[in-house]
Amino acid sequence: MTRLLLALALVAALGCGGGAERLTVNGLPVPGGFAIAYVHSVYQAPAAEMFTVEGRRFTMRAVVSSSDSVLDYYALDGTRSRASGGLWVLRLAAPATYDGLSLLTTSIGRRTLIAGGRCLPLYPASGAAEARVAVRLTPGVRGRSCPAPYDRLAAAGAALTTSRSS
Repeated sequence: MTRLLLALALVAALGCGGGAERLTVNGLPVPGGFAIAYVHSVYQAPAAEMFTVEGRRFTMRAVVSSSDSVLDYYALDGTRSRASGGLWVLRLAAPATYDGLSLLTTSIGRRTLIAGGRCLPLYPASGAAEARVAVRLTPGVRGRSCPAPYDRLAAAGAALTTSRSS
């Protein structure tokens, strides 16, 4: 009986302790979705691509921006609406699903990953770099609170992923 209790205690500790792995996107917690935010180089407007997570795959479901011209730039079919806070939302008619995504990042566009209310810059200090976005199990969480203009996009992303219709 004592061995069984010790075994149960060990399983409980491993399942909820600091060493337990959790589902993340590039080290940020995934509470159901994430966003890849950036500043659009032509319109100088903050924008974000919104993704939901199913297992280790993720699906782009919407684009959000302070400028409706950014939504036009995507040239994707979908339903356009105005969200609280004045942001424009384009819900994609044909969502795209990925196992991983490679992105070209620059200090001009400042691509930033947003998940769980935290931000993780993907861009280099200067020049360009390639960043890979993937969902996996990791032991720790990284990132920091989201600075402007990404703080508004993080709030919009949280609202979209909790109210999405599949």
